[in-house]
Amino acid sequence: MPARRPNALRPTTIEPYATNAAGSVIITQGGTQVLCTASIAEESPRWMIDKETGVATRGWVTAEYAMLPGSTNRRKRRGTDSRATEIQRLIGRVLRASVNLEKMPGLTVTCDCDVLVADGGTRTASITGAFVALSQALAEARGRGLIKGNPLIGNVAAVSVGIVDGTPRLDLDYKLDVAAEVDMNVAMNHKGDFIEVQGTGEQGTFSRDQLDSLLDLAGSGIRKLMTVQRRALRAMG
Repeated sequence: MPARRPNALRPTTIEPYATNAAGSVIITQGGTQVLCTASIAEESPRWMIDKETGVATRGWVTAEYAMLPGSTNRRKRRGTDSRATEIQRLIGRVLRASVNLEKMPGLTVTCDCDVLVADGGTRTASITGAFVALSQALAEARGRGLIKGNPLIGNVAAVSVGIVDGTPRLDLDYKLDVAAEVDMNVAMNHKGDFIEVQGTGEQGTFSRDQLDSLLDLAGSGIRKLMTVQRRALRAMG
């Protein structure tokens, strides 16, 4: 099998997966697989409810993330840890950038991202897949009359990039991630604006020119991932 080009995504699919959640998909990105579900609750967090009127004028989107015990070579112990907490906060922040919360008052959508197989890029794959599940859930909420309009502003997606042996690389799998001198996760919206950029010189430093190259590479990958998202949503009706 020929080596993947530095600017190429791993093969990526987003497919429906039957659960009881309003939105439910599996995203497969290379060897990484994440089950992303989106569940609707007809309530808002307490801190969003006006104390005088008892009414929430906005809705909320949040996320939870977990790596299942069999997702890694050595069994992953159940339960949240600092890494999982940081990742689920990231996922929630990015997903909220895709919606107008004022158009979903009194509604909370929780997106659960459960990693079935981990081979690098689990947090970015979670974001990309969870957006599709969130879109499904909001469509169901409209169909049930829970909200009137469409809160979706546009797609959001994320991808990892890094510098490996001096070369900018897109969509790092585990082997590339371990070898990377620089590791970065990038999330963007449908306009190409950045929502989140997390970059670290794991084994060295990086220049402004290298940073620009990585951001350009991430942008090209995210545009392709959004095409995968749109195709998945069309196929699922």
